[in-house]
Amino acid sequence: MSLRRLVKHFDTKLAVADVSLEVPAGSFYGLLGPNGAGKTTTLSMAVGLLRPDAGEAILLGHDVWADPAAAKARLGVLPDGVRHFDRLTGPELLAYHGLLRGMDSDVVDQRAHELLDVLELGSGNRTLVVDYSAGMKKKIGLACALLHAPRLLVLDEPFEAVDPVSAALIRDILQRFVSGGGTVVFSSHVMEVVERLCDHVAIMSDGVLRMHGPLDKVRGDRSLEEVFVQVVGGRVATGSELAWL
Repeated sequence: MSLRRLVKHFDTKLAVADVSLEVPAGSFYGLLGPNGAGKTTTLSMAVGLLRPDAGEAILLGHDVWADPAAAKARLGVLPDGVRHFDRLTGPELLAYHGLLRGMDSDVVDQRAHELLDVLELGSGNRTLVVDYSAGMKKKIGLACALLHAPRLLVLDEPFEAVDPVSAALIRDILQRFVSGGGTVVFSSHVMEVVERLCDHVAIMSDGVLRMHGPLDKVRGDRSLEEVFVQVVGGRVATGSELAWL
C-alpha cells in the first residue's frame, strides 16, 4: 500500500496534512495516534471510503480512486463504527457480502461456515446482528473483510470493545494471515498490542505523520509508549494538580 501526499479538509479544519506512507507487502503495520489525530480519516481515504482533497492511494498496484474495482477486489476493510445490515443474521450477512462480490454461492457458504466457527459466532446462529454485542459486531465485521480472501487488510481499531479471549483469537487469525503472505494495516490505541504484533509502526498527531518505520528503529531502546508520548506531546502530572484527591 502506498499513500502519496494525502490531504483532507473538513470545512476550515485540516484533518490530514500531506501524509505519505509506504507499507511493505507482507508487513504487519500499526498506525498510532491520539483521538483526533487523523488515523480514521487517513485509512478511509486509503481504502476508498472518503475522497481526498489531494493525493492518491495505491493498493497492490491499483489506484483506489482511478481503478476502484481492481483495488477493492484485493482489499478487506473493517472501518471504525461500521454499520452493518443488522436485520440479517451472521450467516445471512456473510452470504450478502459474498454475493455482492460475485463469489460462487458454494464457496461463500463454505467460507462463511468456517469463519463463523473460528470466530465463535456460530454458523447456525439465528441471532440478528442488531442484537450482537459490541465485540461480536467487531468479529462479524472482520469475517466480512476476510470472506473473499483479500491480500491486504485495513482495520480501524479491530480490538476495541473486544474481550481478551476474542482479542487473542483475532491476533492469531491476523498473524496467520500475514504468515500466508498477506499485509495488515491497523490503527490502535493499545501499545502492547502494537508492540506484540507489528513489525512496522507510524505515529500521527494533528493530521501529520510524525514518525514511521520498522518497529525496532522507531522504538530504539525505549518502550513504544515512551516514544509515543514524546512524539505526540503528552503531559505527565507533576503532583501539584488534583491535590484534593
